[in-house]
Amino acid sequence: MSLVLLSDTHVPKRARDLPPPLWTAIDAADVVVHAGDWVDVALLDELERRSRRLVGVCGNNDHGALRQRLPEVARVEIDGVRFAVVHETGDAKGRERRCAERFPDVDVLVFGHSHIPWDTTAHTGLRLLNPGSPTDRRRQPFATYLTATVGGGALGDVILHRLPPRPAGR
Repeated sequence: MSLVLLSDTHVPKRARDLPPPLWTAIDAADVVVHAGDWVDVALLDELERRSRRLVGVCGNNDHGALRQRLPEVARVEIDGVRFAVVHETGDAKGRERRCAERFPDVDVLVFGHSHIPWDTTAHTGLRLLNPGSPTDRRRQPFATYLTATVGGGALGDVILHRLPPRPAGR
């Protein structure tokens, strides 16, 4: 199964829409995972319409209908791999230990908030993935998202995708 992992889209505050290469990946994916900070319910509606399966959580910048429709933590099993999705995990220092304690029954934790791509494994085997942001790179050199594959109860082929810079004025 193919997955697209994204977070911190901030549409339409930071961008009018998701970048076209990301929409192409979303259209092709079996599962789309969004780790919060959507900002506007219109993007949730569009991702629900275009995704075969969508797993999402609300972030600290999500209010109103987004908070009503999305949980703070989502847990799903995809082809034998146990995922949890959350927006915030706290400071980078000690993150693996804290998350392993908070999610002892999970194989992969997808999170956002920092806009900084992250891919580490805790001592327990918990894989922590942050896709960065496809629309608001902040101090990162590129806007980013992740793709991954899942098969036979294992996560494989996690790839960080760098997006081209947006044209001026967008």
